[in-house]
Amino acid sequence: MTDTDIRSPAAGRLFSRPAAVASCVGFVLIGMLQALYGPAIPGLRTEFGLSPSGAGLGLSLHFSGGVAGVLAFNAVHSRISNRALLAASYGLMALGAACFALAPDWPLALAAAFLGGLGFGGIDYGLNQLFAAGFGDRSTAMLNVLNAHFGIGAVLGPAVVAWLGPDEYAYAFGACAALAAVLVPLGSNGVRTRAVEPARTSADEPSDKQTGSPGGRLPHILIGFLALYILNVGVEAGVGGWEPTHLETVGYSATVAASATSVYWLMMTAGRFLVVPITLRYSPERILTICAAGMTVCLLLARVKGVAPVAYAGVGLFIAPVFPTGLPWLNRALPQARRAGAWVIAASMIGGVAAPPLLGVGIEASGIHAVPWLLTALSAASLAATVWLIQLTRRFIE
Repeated sequence: MTDTDIRSPAAGRLFSRPAAVASCVGFVLIGMLQALYGPAIPGLRTEFGLSPSGAGLGLSLHFSGGVAGVLAFNAVHSRISNRALLAASYGLMALGAACFALAPDWPLALAAAFLGGLGFGGIDYGLNQLFAAGFGDRSTAMLNVLNAHFGIGAVLGPAVVAWLGPDEYAYAFGACAALAAVLVPLGSNGVRTRAVEPARTSADEPSDKQTGSPGGRLPHILIGFLALYILNVGVEAGVGGWEPTHLETVGYSATVAASATSVYWLMMTAGRFLVVPITLRYSPERILTICAAGMTVCLLLARVKGVAPVAYAGVGLFIAPVFPTGLPWLNRALPQARRAGAWVIAASMIGGVAAPPLLGVGIEASGIHAVPWLLTALSAASLAATVWLIQLTRRFIE
């Protein structure tokens, strides 16, 4: 299937307009579901008599299920339709969220979190992959719109728990289950059933450089994208996890620190909407280079107490486009590596889980004042990875 097939009215678009809207609602759902586990911890501790670390296992199992879901659905995608992938993913989320809300004991709740995570991973993988190929030249813009809705859900989740109260967390998870159940038919209808294949020309035929044979560059390109995503998600999670502690340490009140962290997440959401018109004029490579440079400068400025909250907000603005903007570049750079996108999305989830505790080790050794330095190092490494990838991929995507 070529991009022309995807966009041609005669062949039928990959997404109808209602399906595209439903997909954005689906990303609000996965953002909300992921964001519920943290605010629900006080209620979980009361309900099941857990320690803080024990209650935190809910989110860990959710992410573990997410990684497994990405890899599992990627493995079977060639044998099932796009509609079946999305319907199964929404169904798993509905079942997992409902079981978590109703679980009589903690082991069953953890199993439910893993089950819901499988569906989460399927939607994260499926919609990102389909949007990356399904809108032609507008794919980068549409991916940013899609992922911006994840941020909306991530803001709504804690707000819902705050409104209900932590002890009533089950109602929030129940609402997610109900929405996921509604999306089982609505979120898959209007999506073409055929899997998306990249356009293939004689220039795309496998060669020694593309098949990974000795001297080939495909493994290097894939490693570069994996590093880029792990580093950027590491910065994203690191700022979200350690910004409030750093701001309090340098003299800001707990209220200001918490508010600044909320602004950081809001800037990530806003940034994905704001970059949409820019993606229609500039290449992903140029956008990602500017983003990496901007992140690095902002993190250096975060060392200055007087501008630290604003600097962290700037990090959120610059990091916002990275995840969705990099996927179309990946698809163009590795047209023969169908599983590359799944590995990159899975790696980003692993980076989000691993980065905060690993940064914690560095902070224990260097002190909390080292937070901006440690994050700057990660951001500078992502800038280096971006420049390296531009050099590696130039001959494949010109």
